[in-house]
Amino acid sequence: MKYVDEYRDGRLARALAARIANAADAAGSYHFMEFCGGHTHAISRYGLEDLLPANVRMIHGPGCPVCVLPVGRIDAAIRLAERPEVTLCTYGDVMRVPGSHGTSLLRAKAAGADIRMVYSTLDAVRIAQAEPQREIVFFAIGFETTTPPTALAIRLAAEKRLENFSVFCNHVLTPAAIQNILESPDVRELGRVRIDGFIGPAHVSTVIGTEPYAFFAEEFEKPVVVAGFEPLDVMLAILMLIRQVNEGRHEVENQYVRAVKPQGNAKAKAEVAEIFELRKSFEWRGLGLVPYSGLRLKEAYAQYDAERRFGVEYVAARDNSACECGAILRGVKKPIDCKLFGTVCTPETPMGSCMVSAEGACAAHWTYGRFRDRTRRAS
Repeated sequence: MKYVDEYRDGRLARALAARIANAADAAGSYHFMEFCGGHTHAISRYGLEDLLPANVRMIHGPGCPVCVLPVGRIDAAIRLAERPEVTLCTYGDVMRVPGSHGTSLLRAKAAGADIRMVYSTLDAVRIAQAEPQREIVFFAIGFETTTPPTALAIRLAAEKRLENFSVFCNHVLTPAAIQNILESPDVRELGRVRIDGFIGPAHVSTVIGTEPYAFFAEEFEKPVVVAGFEPLDVMLAILMLIRQVNEGRHEVENQYVRAVKPQGNAKAKAEVAEIFELRKSFEWRGLGLVPYSGLRLKEAYAQYDAERRFGVEYVAARDNSACECGAILRGVKKPIDCKLFGTVCTPETPMGSCMVSAEGACAAHWTYGRFRDRTRRAS
């Protein structure tokens, strides 16, 4: 398959691994954070860490939108869904994220709430058209990648004058999270993590481009390489980061040139700017309150804002005290550091969001990494 198989060539991967080993200074060490959960899964699925020298360490970041959604927002969505007049629509993986006291949208559905899984925002708009007697609320989550489709749904609802459609907006912004990690590396509850550079997200960057990362590269002197999701993409990005560190450079480089442009997608950005504005702060699981990191609907579209329509109040809630999702999302711990991992916490019985999402670090390690752990112990 063109542009897929070419980036999964084992021979080329081994050649890149040799170049990485030659480039890495044996007397030093390198700590790179892959922000995006898609990269985390690629690294785990293809065993890329096994190809890297011991002094090149990959750190999992908070780039999983389902994972970073705080418990309080899940609780608010459940309260919305329990209203008799509301039909809550959302994506499938969100339904299994634990809320407070072991609740979830899936359990609320089993208890009688009208919660429906959809594949797109337009599915929710179609439901609103077909069932005008119901209040259809779309539970919107995601980074910059999924924000334009939500904006499109709101614009379409406005054009069709749908009075029974609204959005519970939980869209968050990647650059704000990166800045939070760099400005607050020492967190009393979670610990300190060293980061020498970032692998920038792929899908997000197709929308926002590479330019927003220039501030972090310059201000914090951390190189950023935007990379695709295939194994050779990631390996080449690691080599590019090592070269920058060795040369004392801290620039933004684009490995994913076949999909990402410096300015991003102008049309998608304009659509988002028309509908949304910044919140002063938004809570992230693992990062806490992050200034100007979330979006809400502008006043002109207030009638489509579920928080305003239904008077939704956010109540902060604590994670399961035994769950290490917060520390894993911040990169200071790995899935195997959590005592729940693989025991009471599995994909069938997730205790934290990192085990639920297809982009979660715990789900990636459960699916791929734990088998290599056994092999290493056996050897």
